[in-house]
Amino acid sequence: MSGVKTAFLDRDGVINVDVAYLSRWKDFRFVPGTVDALRQLQALGYQLVVVTNQSGIARGYYTEDDYQALTCQMRQALADEGVTLAGVYHCPHLPGAEVARYAQDCDCRKPAPGMILRAARELGADLPASILVGDKDSDIQAARAAGVGRAFLVRSGQDLTLLESARADACFDDLADCVSALAP
Repeated sequence: MSGVKTAFLDRDGVINVDVAYLSRWKDFRFVPGTVDALRQLQALGYQLVVVTNQSGIARGYYTEDDYQALTCQMRQALADEGVTLAGVYHCPHLPGAEVARYAQDCDCRKPAPGMILRAARELGADLPASILVGDKDSDIQAARAAGVGRAFLVRSGQDLTLLESARADACFDDLADCVSALAP
C-alpha cells in the first residue's frame, strides 16, 4: 500500500521536557532544538504525528479537557513556528486506574500498536517508510508491532538500558540529534 511517510513521535521526553503528568501549559517546555528538528522532518517529507500515553487522565491527575487544552496550545505554538502536526493521538487508559471509565486494558496504550495503526489508517501513513521516535522501550515495541520501518530512542536526559538500546534501530541524545542523522 502506498501512502505518506510519517514520523510518529512520543510527546513527553521527545517533544517536551518530561515533567510528571504534565497538564498545564505553564509547565510545558519544548526540548531544546525540537522545533527546528520538527521543521526539518517536514522538509524531509514526513507528516508529523504525536502518539502519547496519558495515564494521568486515568489516574485522575487531570481531565480529558485539560489534556485537550494543552494539546491545542502545543499545536498552536508549533504552527506559529511553521510546524504542522497531521494528528495527535493519545491513550487515556490504565488497567486498574482510579477513574473507572479509563480503567481498562486497551489496544492503544503503548506498547500496544493501536494508536499508531489508527493514525496510519486515518492519515494514510506508509508504515514501512515511516519512523517512530520515542524515549521508552514501550514506544519501540509499539512501532515494531505496528510495522513501522525504523524506530529510534532519544535519551532526552535519561539513561537508557541496554535492552532498550538493543531494540531500537539507533539511540540519540534528543530529537534534533536523531533528525540530523536522518538528513541526507
